Amino acid sequence: MARLLNRRELLAAAAVGTAARTAAAAEFPQVALGRHMISRLIVGGNPISANSHVSAALSREMMDFFTAAAVKRLLRECEAAGINTWQSRGDRHIMRLLHEYRQEGGKIQWIAQTASEFADIPRNISAIAGLGAVGIYHHGSQTDKFWAAGKIEQARDMLKAIRDTGAAVGLGTHIPEVVDYVESKGWDLDFYMTCVYNLSRSREEAEGLAGRKVDGELFWDPDRERMLERVRRTAKPCLIFKVYGATRHCGSEAQMRSALELAARYAKPADCFVIGMFPKYREQVQENCRLVRSVLGA
Repeated sequence: MARLLNRRELLAAAAVGTAARTAAAAEFPQVALGRHMISRLIVGGNPISANSHVSAALSREMMDFFTAAAVKRLLRECEAAGINTWQSRGDRHIMRLLHEYRQEGGKIQWIAQTASEFADIPRNISAIAGLGAVGIYHHGSQTDKFWAAGKIEQARDMLKAIRDTGAAVGLGTHIPEVVDYVESKGWDLDFYMTCVYNLSRSREEAEGLAGRKVDGELFWDPDRERMLERVRRTAKPCLIFKVYGATRHCGSEAQMRSALELAARYAKPADCFVIGMFPKYREQVQENCRLVRSVLGA
Protein backbone atom coordinates (compact mmCIF):
# COMPACT_ATOMS: atom_id res chain seq x y z
CA MET A 1 0.00 0.00 0.00
CA ALA A 2 1.38 3.42 -1.00
CA ARG A 3 2.43 5.71 1.88
CA LEU A 4 0.56 9.02 2.15
CA LEU A 5 2.79 12.08 1.98
CA ASN A 6 2.90 14.38 4.98
CA ARG A 7 2.35 18.14 4.67
CA ARG A 8 6.07 18.95 4.37
CA GLU A 9 6.51 16.40 1.59
CA LEU A 10 3.44 17.70 -0.24
CA LEU A 11 4.77 21.26 -0.11
CA ALA A 12 8.17 20.11 -1.35
CA ALA A 13 6.56 18.22 -4.23
CA ALA A 14 4.49 21.28 -5.14
CA ALA A 15 7.61 23.44 -5.12
CA VAL A 16 9.38 21.02 -7.46
CA GLY A 17 6.39 21.06 -9.81
CA THR A 18 6.27 24.85 -9.81
CA ALA A 19 10.01 25.06 -10.49
CA ALA A 20 9.67 22.61 -13.37
CA ARG A 21 6.83 24.63 -14.91
CA THR A 22 8.80 27.85 -14.49
CA ALA A 23 11.82 26.29 -16.17
CA ALA A 24 9.67 25.03 -19.03
CA ALA A 25 8.20 28.49 -19.51
CA ALA A 26 11.62 30.09 -19.47
CA GLU A 27 12.90 27.70 -22.13
CA PHE A 28 10.09 28.32 -24.63
CA PRO A 29 11.31 30.50 -27.53
CA GLN A 30 10.02 34.06 -27.52
CA VAL A 31 10.18 36.97 -29.97
CA ALA A 32 9.46 40.69 -29.73
CA LEU A 33 6.12 42.15 -30.78
CA GLY A 34 6.26 45.87 -30.23
CA ARG A 35 7.26 46.41 -26.58
CA HIS A 36 6.37 42.88 -25.54
CA MET A 37 7.93 39.42 -25.73
CA ILE A 38 5.55 36.74 -26.99
CA SER A 39 5.97 32.98 -27.18
CA ARG A 40 6.49 31.53 -30.66
CA LEU A 41 3.55 29.24 -29.96
CA ILE A 42 0.35 31.21 -29.33
CA VAL A 43 -2.89 29.57 -28.24
CA GLY A 44 -5.64 30.36 -30.74
CA GLY A 45 -9.19 31.34 -29.93
CA ASN A 46 -11.38 29.65 -32.56
CA PRO A 47 -12.25 26.53 -30.52
CA ILE A 48 -13.13 28.70 -27.51
CA SER A 49 -15.45 30.71 -29.75
CA ALA A 50 -16.97 27.44 -31.08
CA ASN A 51 -15.67 28.04 -34.59
CA SER A 52 -14.41 24.63 -35.71
CA HIS A 53 -14.11 25.17 -39.50
CA VAL A 54 -15.15 21.50 -39.71
CA SER A 55 -18.86 21.07 -39.03
CA ALA A 56 -21.79 22.55 -37.15
CA ALA A 57 -21.77 19.48 -34.89
CA LEU A 58 -18.14 19.98 -33.87
CA SER A 59 -18.72 23.70 -33.32
CA ARG A 60 -21.60 22.86 -30.96
CA GLU A 61 -19.40 20.36 -29.15
CA MET A 62 -16.78 23.07 -28.63
CA MET A 63 -19.44 25.41 -27.29
CA ASP A 64 -20.58 22.77 -24.80
CA PHE A 65 -17.02 22.00 -23.69
CA PHE A 66 -15.69 25.51 -23.25
CA THR A 67 -17.42 26.73 -20.13
CA ALA A 68 -15.76 29.69 -18.42
CA ALA A 69 -14.02 27.23 -16.08
CA ALA A 70 -12.70 25.17 -19.01
CA VAL A 71 -11.39 28.26 -20.80
CA LYS A 72 -9.54 29.44 -17.71
CA ARG A 73 -8.13 25.95 -17.13
CA LEU A 74 -6.76 25.88 -20.68
CA LEU A 75 -5.17 29.31 -20.28
CA ARG A 76 -3.56 28.30 -16.98
CA GLU A 77 -2.13 25.16 -18.61
CA CYS A 78 -0.77 27.25 -21.48
CA GLU A 79 0.93 29.70 -19.13
CA ALA A 80 2.44 26.86 -17.09
CA ALA A 81 3.85 25.36 -20.31
CA GLY A 82 5.43 28.63 -21.48
CA ILE A 83 2.72 29.85 -23.88
CA ASN A 84 2.38 33.45 -22.73
CA THR A 85 0.00 34.81 -25.39
CA TRP A 86 -3.61 34.15 -26.42
CA GLN A 87 -5.04 35.18 -29.79
CA SER A 88 -8.81 35.55 -29.90
CA ARG A 89 -11.75 37.66 -30.98
CA GLY A 90 -12.29 41.06 -29.45
CA ASP A 91 -15.95 40.48 -28.65
CA ARG A 92 -17.78 40.92 -25.35
CA HIS A 93 -17.79 37.21 -24.54
CA ILE A 94 -14.00 36.88 -24.87
CA MET A 95 -13.31 40.15 -23.08
CA ARG A 96 -15.46 39.05 -20.15
CA LEU A 97 -13.59 35.72 -19.92
CA LEU A 98 -10.21 37.43 -20.09
CA HIS A 99 -11.18 39.94 -17.40
CA GLU A 100 -12.33 37.15 -15.10
CA TYR A 101 -9.16 35.13 -15.75
CA ARG A 102 -7.00 38.10 -14.84
CA GLN A 103 -9.01 38.77 -11.69
CA GLU A 104 -8.05 35.26 -10.63
CA GLY A 105 -4.34 35.93 -11.21
CA GLY A 106 -3.88 35.00 -14.85
CA LYS A 107 -1.12 36.88 -16.68
CA ILE A 108 -1.50 35.70 -20.27
CA GLN A 109 -1.02 38.40 -22.91
CA TRP A 110 -3.74 39.04 -25.48
CA ILE A 111 -3.60 39.60 -29.23
CA ALA A 112 -7.10 40.56 -30.34
CA GLN A 113 -8.95 40.36 -33.61
CA THR A 114 -11.43 43.13 -34.36
CA ALA A 115 -15.04 41.90 -34.12
CA SER A 116 -16.52 42.64 -37.54
CA GLU A 117 -20.11 42.26 -36.35
CA PHE A 118 -19.80 45.57 -34.48
CA ALA A 119 -21.12 48.57 -36.39
CA ASP A 120 -18.47 50.86 -34.89
CA ILE A 121 -15.08 49.15 -35.33
CA PRO A 122 -13.01 52.09 -33.97
CA ARG A 123 -15.08 51.86 -30.79
CA ASN A 124 -14.44 48.10 -30.69
CA ILE A 125 -10.72 48.79 -31.09
CA SER A 126 -10.83 51.24 -28.20
CA ALA A 127 -12.56 48.67 -25.96
CA ILE A 128 -9.98 46.03 -26.86
CA ALA A 129 -7.13 48.41 -26.09
CA GLY A 130 -8.76 49.25 -22.77
CA LEU A 131 -8.33 45.63 -21.73
CA GLY A 132 -4.59 45.83 -22.38
CA ALA A 133 -4.19 43.94 -25.66
CA VAL A 134 -0.52 43.83 -26.67
CA GLY A 135 -1.55 43.61 -30.32
CA ILE A 136 -4.73 44.25 -32.30
CA TYR A 137 -5.26 43.12 -35.86
CA HIS A 138 -7.92 43.79 -38.46
CA HIS A 139 -10.11 40.71 -38.94
CA GLY A 140 -8.80 38.71 -41.89
CA SER A 141 -12.20 37.79 -43.34
CA GLN A 142 -13.20 41.47 -43.35
CA THR A 143 -9.88 42.44 -44.91
CA ASP A 144 -10.56 39.93 -47.68
CA LYS A 145 -14.10 41.26 -48.22
CA PHE A 146 -12.67 44.77 -48.64
CA TRP A 147 -10.14 43.35 -51.11
CA ALA A 148 -12.81 41.61 -53.18
CA ALA A 149 -14.94 44.77 -53.24
CA GLY A 150 -12.04 47.01 -54.26
CA LYS A 151 -12.22 48.82 -50.90
CA ILE A 152 -9.00 47.63 -49.27
CA GLU A 153 -8.12 51.17 -48.15
CA GLN A 154 -10.92 50.90 -45.58
CA ALA A 155 -8.78 48.32 -43.77
CA ARG A 156 -5.93 50.82 -43.75
CA ASP A 157 -8.18 53.32 -41.96
CA MET A 158 -8.80 50.73 -39.22
CA LEU A 159 -5.05 50.19 -38.83
CA LYS A 160 -4.67 53.91 -38.16
CA ALA A 161 -7.24 53.61 -35.38
CA ILE A 162 -5.27 50.71 -33.89
CA ARG A 163 -2.03 52.72 -34.06
CA ASP A 164 -3.63 55.46 -32.00
CA THR A 165 -4.15 53.00 -29.10
CA GLY A 166 -0.44 52.22 -28.69
CA ALA A 167 -0.94 48.48 -29.28
CA ALA A 168 1.03 46.63 -31.96
CA VAL A 169 -0.80 46.97 -35.29
CA GLY A 170 -1.69 43.90 -37.34
CA LEU A 171 -3.52 42.94 -40.50
CA GLY A 172 -5.19 39.57 -40.96
CA THR A 173 -5.75 37.94 -44.36
CA HIS A 174 -6.22 34.59 -46.09
CA ILE A 175 -5.19 35.95 -49.50
CA PRO A 176 -1.47 36.09 -50.46
CA GLU A 177 -2.03 38.95 -52.90
CA VAL A 178 -3.25 41.16 -50.05
CA VAL A 179 0.18 40.89 -48.44
CA ASP A 180 1.79 41.77 -51.79
CA TYR A 181 -0.38 44.87 -52.13
CA VAL A 182 0.10 46.10 -48.57
CA GLU A 183 3.86 45.60 -48.78
CA SER A 184 4.04 47.49 -52.08
CA LYS A 185 2.15 50.43 -50.55
CA GLY A 186 4.22 50.53 -47.37
CA TRP A 187 1.32 50.46 -44.93
CA ASP A 188 2.09 51.32 -41.31
CA LEU A 189 1.74 48.02 -39.45
CA ASP A 190 3.78 45.81 -37.13
CA PHE A 191 2.68 42.28 -38.02
CA TYR A 192 0.53 40.12 -40.26
CA MET A 193 -1.92 37.41 -39.22
CA THR A 194 -1.47 35.02 -42.15
CA CYS A 195 -3.69 32.02 -42.84
CA VAL A 196 -2.01 29.27 -44.86
CA TYR A 197 -5.35 28.40 -46.48
CA ASN A 198 -7.31 30.81 -48.67
CA LEU A 199 -10.78 30.47 -47.15
CA SER A 200 -12.04 33.63 -48.85
CA ARG A 201 -12.72 32.17 -52.28
CA SER A 202 -16.25 32.22 -53.68
CA ARG A 203 -17.99 28.86 -53.85
CA GLU A 204 -17.71 28.90 -57.65
CA GLU A 205 -13.97 29.55 -57.51
CA ALA A 206 -13.43 26.88 -54.86
CA GLU A 207 -15.38 24.26 -56.79
CA GLY A 208 -13.59 25.13 -60.02
CA LEU A 209 -10.26 24.70 -58.27
CA ALA A 210 -11.23 21.46 -56.56
CA GLY A 211 -12.98 20.04 -59.60
CA ARG A 212 -15.89 18.90 -57.43
CA LYS A 213 -18.78 20.15 -55.33
CA VAL A 214 -17.47 21.79 -52.16
CA ASP A 215 -19.54 21.53 -48.99
CA GLY A 216 -18.37 24.33 -46.71
CA GLU A 217 -14.83 25.72 -46.92
CA LEU A 218 -12.13 24.42 -49.25
CA PHE A 219 -8.88 23.59 -47.45
CA TRP A 220 -6.63 23.25 -50.51
CA ASP A 221 -3.13 22.17 -49.53
CA PRO A 222 -1.33 23.92 -52.43
CA ASP A 223 -2.42 27.20 -50.80
CA ARG A 224 0.02 26.69 -47.98
CA GLU A 225 3.26 27.39 -49.79
CA ARG A 226 1.72 30.32 -51.68
CA MET A 227 1.05 32.13 -48.42
CA LEU A 228 4.24 30.93 -46.75
CA GLU A 229 6.29 32.43 -49.60
CA ARG A 230 4.82 35.83 -48.61
CA VAL A 231 5.62 35.13 -44.97
CA ARG A 232 9.24 34.57 -45.92
CA ARG A 233 9.47 37.67 -48.12
CA THR A 234 8.07 40.26 -45.72
CA ALA A 235 10.34 41.65 -43.05
CA LYS A 236 7.33 42.02 -40.75
CA PRO A 237 6.63 39.32 -38.15
CA CYS A 238 3.87 36.93 -39.20
CA LEU A 239 1.53 34.99 -36.93
CA ILE A 240 0.92 31.87 -39.00
CA PHE A 241 -2.40 30.11 -38.44
CA LYS A 242 -4.41 27.11 -39.68
CA VAL A 243 -1.12 25.18 -39.78
CA TYR A 244 -3.01 21.93 -39.11
CA GLY A 245 -5.82 22.84 -41.50
CA ALA A 246 -8.36 23.00 -38.66
CA THR A 247 -7.67 19.32 -37.70
CA ARG A 248 -7.27 18.07 -41.28
CA HIS A 249 -3.60 17.36 -40.58
CA CYS A 250 -4.12 15.97 -37.08
CA GLY A 251 -4.70 12.32 -37.95
CA SER A 252 -1.36 11.37 -36.39
CA GLU A 253 1.62 12.99 -34.73
CA ALA A 254 3.57 12.46 -37.95
CA GLN A 255 0.97 14.47 -39.87
CA MET A 256 1.09 17.26 -37.32
CA ARG A 257 4.86 17.35 -37.37
CA SER A 258 4.91 17.42 -41.18
CA ALA A 259 2.50 20.38 -41.26
CA LEU A 260 4.58 22.27 -38.70
CA GLU A 261 7.81 21.47 -40.53
CA LEU A 262 6.40 22.91 -43.76
CA ALA A 263 5.52 26.18 -42.03
CA ALA A 264 8.83 26.28 -40.18
CA ARG A 265 10.81 25.94 -43.43
CA TYR A 266 9.43 29.32 -44.51
CA ALA A 267 9.04 31.04 -41.13
CA LYS A 268 11.46 33.78 -40.16
CA PRO A 269 13.02 33.86 -36.67
CA ALA A 270 10.45 36.47 -35.60
CA ASP A 271 7.39 34.54 -36.81
CA CYS A 272 4.99 32.61 -34.56
CA PHE A 273 2.51 29.75 -34.85
CA VAL A 274 -1.08 30.24 -33.69
CA ILE A 275 -2.72 26.92 -32.80
CA GLY A 276 -6.22 26.47 -31.43
CA MET A 277 -6.61 23.71 -28.84
CA PHE A 278 -9.63 21.57 -27.92
CA PRO A 279 -8.42 19.24 -25.16
CA LYS A 280 -11.65 17.28 -24.69
CA TYR A 281 -10.34 13.92 -25.85
CA ARG A 282 -6.61 14.23 -25.23
CA GLU A 283 -4.02 16.57 -23.74
CA GLN A 284 -2.99 19.13 -26.37
CA VAL A 285 -1.01 21.88 -24.64
CA GLN A 286 2.09 19.84 -23.86
CA GLU A 287 1.73 17.98 -27.15
CA ASN A 288 1.85 21.18 -29.20
CA CYS A 289 4.61 22.67 -27.07
CA ARG A 290 6.73 19.57 -27.61
CA LEU A 291 6.12 19.51 -31.36
CA VAL A 292 6.77 23.22 -31.89
CA ARG A 293 9.92 23.12 -29.75
CA SER A 294 11.16 20.15 -31.72
CA VAL A 295 10.44 21.70 -35.11
CA LEU A 296 12.00 25.04 -34.17
CA GLY A 297 15.03 23.27 -32.76
CA ALA A 298 15.46 21.28 -35.96
